[in-house]
Amino acid sequence: MNSLTKNILLAIGTAALFSAFIYLEYFGIENKFLNTLFGLGAIALLLSIPKKAVLFSGFFIGLFWFYWIGFSFKYQGVGYMEPFVTLGFGILYLLFFAPLAFTDKPYIRALLLFGLSFFEPLGWNWMKIELLFVNSYIGVYKYQLAAVLLALSLPSLIKNKKYRYLPLLLLVFAYNYGYPKQYDAPLKIKLVQTEIPQSVKWERSSLYPTVAMIFEKIRQAQAEGYDVVIFPESVFPLFMNEMPKLMQELRKASEKITVIAGALMRENNLNYNVTYMFDKGRYKVAKKLILVPFGEYIPLPKFAQKFINDTFFQGSSDFVTAKKPTDFVIKGIRFRNAVCYEATCKELYNGNVKYMIAISNNAWFTPSIEPTLQKLLLEYYARKNGVTIYHAANMSGTGVIK
Repeated sequence: MNSLTKNILLAIGTAALFSAFIYLEYFGIENKFLNTLFGLGAIALLLSIPKKAVLFSGFFIGLFWFYWIGFSFKYQGVGYMEPFVTLGFGILYLLFFAPLAFTDKPYIRALLLFGLSFFEPLGWNWMKIELLFVNSYIGVYKYQLAAVLLALSLPSLIKNKKYRYLPLLLLVFAYNYGYPKQYDAPLKIKLVQTEIPQSVKWERSSLYPTVAMIFEKIRQAQAEGYDVVIFPESVFPLFMNEMPKLMQELRKASEKITVIAGALMRENNLNYNVTYMFDKGRYKVAKKLILVPFGEYIPLPKFAQKFINDTFFQGSSDFVTAKKPTDFVIKGIRFRNAVCYEATCKELYNGNVKYMIAISNNAWFTPSIEPTLQKLLLEYYARKNGVTIYHAANMSGTGVIK
């Protein structure tokens, strides 16, 4: 076996271990022991494999985690870009992990890997090193990641074989001793998962059936005694503030049950991705705070933004944001609002947040591991911050996250 083949096989094995927790979850296999073993094995390999294998590992990790991102481009009319986007994310994470390839010393790689855990390339924050341990016997705080890296890298500095593996005792400090307590909201909340494919979601012929379905779900939830009914992101495929009759009907329905639903909003010729709360005949709008890189904004210098937006996204990646997070108060209970991607951003958890309403449209990426990775990220943030998340999604991912 030549060295190139060996390095590629090592890289695939490393990337497979690094990604195993996602795919185990995707196939419904929940095993803390396996997640712990595979996670530690992945980190150990990244610290010790040859330099070239590190580069290949980064490439395959990018593919295994984010192959699905290009799926959404076909709905923008640029489906031919899908393989290029997939390849691009492989290259992006080859570069992300590339600093590890500048040295073959495990303790230096450990320092570099810890530093990379703070880095978000192009504003994309779904690569969390600690996420490997979200459903394991290891905790997800930074000090626990540091303990793992020290335990796995320090043996390389000890020449006495008798004591070489003594640093593994540091894994005691990485053990998951628990997270802040999470509570259920003292309300009866109905989470609605819709099954509307992205290919038909914005078709004019789908509008009436969708609106009829929403009002039927509202009636059912009200009849079943729910206090709140929550629908997914952009469940109303329209600019809600330009539909006064529809808003009037929702305000009327909210006299008996609080209705929370995603839609679009146009204000002063600017587009917003928003959540509407209809409650007791009134309504409140929560504008999205953090946009999806490339999906809703272009994370590049101004001179490149317009060209890419107009060329590849038909001008659709031009949403704007709120200035700060929005909270909804329902029967005296405060909920932080989050729309899809921003529910996986630390900024949304700042302040006194106990409960979060998160809405998503996962039809852009199904079938794929995207809803699974999103769920794991929501668990990561929910547990770290002691927040209970009520997540309503289109196609996949609906549930209470604790």
